[in-house]
Amino acid sequence: MKFFTTVGPIRTDDNYYVSLSKRLNEQELYQLIEQKKYFVLHAPRQTGKTSTILNFAQQLNNEGTYTALYFNVEGAQALRGNIEKALPVIVQEIKNQATMTLPLHDPIFDVFEFLKKEQVPAGSLLITLLSTWSQRSTKPIILFIDEIDSLVGDTLISVLRQLRSGYVQRPHAFPQSVCLVGVRDVRDYRIWSHEDQQIVLGGSAFNIKAQSLRLSDFNQSQVGDLYRQHTAATGQQFDDDAIAYAFEITQGQPWLVNALAYQACFVMVTDRTQAITKEIIEHAKEALILRRDTHLDVLVDRLQEARVRNIIDAIITGIDTSIDFPSDDIQYALDLGLIARRNNNLVIANPIYQEVLPRELTYSTQLTMPQQQLWYINPDGLLNMHKMLTEFTQFYRENSAIWLDKFAYKEAGPHLLIMAFFQRIINCGGRVHREYALGRSRLDVLIIWKTQRIVVELKIWHSPKKTLTEGLQQTADYMDRSNATQGHLVIFDRQEKEWDDKIYTRVEKVENKTITVWGM
Repeated sequence: MKFFTTVGPIRTDDNYYVSLSKRLNEQELYQLIEQKKYFVLHAPRQTGKTSTILNFAQQLNNEGTYTALYFNVEGAQALRGNIEKALPVIVQEIKNQATMTLPLHDPIFDVFEFLKKEQVPAGSLLITLLSTWSQRSTKPIILFIDEIDSLVGDTLISVLRQLRSGYVQRPHAFPQSVCLVGVRDVRDYRIWSHEDQQIVLGGSAFNIKAQSLRLSDFNQSQVGDLYRQHTAATGQQFDDDAIAYAFEITQGQPWLVNALAYQACFVMVTDRTQAITKEIIEHAKEALILRRDTHLDVLVDRLQEARVRNIIDAIITGIDTSIDFPSDDIQYALDLGLIARRNNNLVIANPIYQEVLPRELTYSTQLTMPQQQLWYINPDGLLNMHKMLTEFTQFYRENSAIWLDKFAYKEAGPHLLIMAFFQRIINCGGRVHREYALGRSRLDVLIIWKTQRIVVELKIWHSPKKTLTEGLQQTADYMDRSNATQGHLVIFDRQEKEWDDKIYTRVEKVENKTITVWGM
C-alpha cells in the first residue's frame, strides 16, 4: 500500500507523488544541459527538491546519453571552513553515491584509486576528480550537488571556485552541466572567508551560473491529483471542499499537503468507505500544529534570527508604513518559505504557518500563565468574553512590563501576549484563527467556541482616526465576513502615560454591529 510521506525523498514505489513533469519544466532542464550550462535549483526545505532531482538523474541515466550523478554535501557541514577535512568527506560521498547508482565499469572508480595514490591535496580534490573522470568517461557528465548551501565559509568557497575553475574545460575535461541544489540562490550567499578575512559573495565565487530555477509549491490541481491517487488505490474519496480547503490552508506547500493527508487518511479515518471532508482536514490541521512536527520546529528556529525576526515582527503587527528592510533579508525569508509576496504585500506563506508562528513564539508563555479555562466558562458552557478581556486588561497592566521584556519580538509583544492568553484559555475547547500581513495595520483574531464566533481586532494606538475610526470599521467588516456573534476592538497604547489614562471599556455601534472597545 502506498502512503503520503513527510520524511525524506519520495520513493515512487511506496509514496503518492506529483511527477517531475508537473513540478519543473523538463524541456528547460534538457535545454540547459544540452547548452552545457551550470545552473541553480532552489526552494524552501521539504518542498521535494531532492526527490525531483533524484528522479531526474535516474531518468538521464536510463536514457543513456549522459552519465548523471547526484550527491549530497551536507555531511561536510559540521567541519565548517576546514577544507582539509571537509573536501575528503565530500569526495567520499561522491564515491558512495557512485557505488549505488553507476555501473561498476564506470571510470570514476579508477579515479578514486588515482586520487589516493597521487595524494592530491584537499584544495584540489574536487577539480582533479571531476577533470580526470570527465576525460576518461565516454559520455558527458551531469552533476547534481544537493544541500550546497549547507556548506560553511572557506569550504563552500573552495567548492564553488573549483567548479568555476574547471568550467572552461567542459565537456571533455569537466562535467558538461552542473546543478547546485539548495534553499537559497547562490547569488544570495554572503560567505565569511577566514583565509581572506572578508565577506565573499556567492555570485562572485560562482559567476558561471546561467540560470536560477525555483521549484514551485503545488497548485490546487496538483493537490487534487495527489489526493486522488489515494482514492484510486483505496477507494477512499476526498470531497472537493476538502481538497480546496487543504490547498487554501497550505498554499500548496508540499510537506503540509502530504502531512494533512497522512493525518486524515492513516491516523484519523482508516475506514476507506468514509470520505475525507473539509471538517476532517480542519481537525488534521489542528493535530499537526499541536504535534509540533520537525518541519514546523525547523521553521520556528529561524524566527530567532534577527534578519527574520525584524520582518515577522512587522508582519504580525501589520505595520502600514514604509520600512527599509535590507533586500537580502527579504529574499532570505522568502527563500526559507516563511513569507510570500501576494498583492504587492509581504505575508506569512500560508494560513497554517500563520497559526504556528504566534503559537510557537509564545509557547512557554502559554504554559506558565496562571489562567484556567474554567474561570471563563458560563453555566451554559459558552465563553464569557467580557470577563476574559477584563481579566486580560488587569493581567496586562500588572505584568506587561515584565512579560514583554521577555519577547524578542518587541513591536509585536502586546499582540503575542494576548494571543498567548487566548490560546491558553481556548485550547482543547475551541479554535483561534489569525489573519495578518504587512500593511494591514491590524491583526484579526477569530475565536470559535461551540456556537460562538467572536472577532477580536488588535491595533496599536496611533491617532483617533487611524486607530479608533478605522479600527471600528475594520472590526465590523471582519464580523460581517466571519458571520461573528460578537466583536471586540483591543487598542494597545504604547505611549508614556498613566495606566488610568490608557485603560477604558466602551461600546460602539457601527452600522448594525455592536463592538466593545478595550483600551489598554
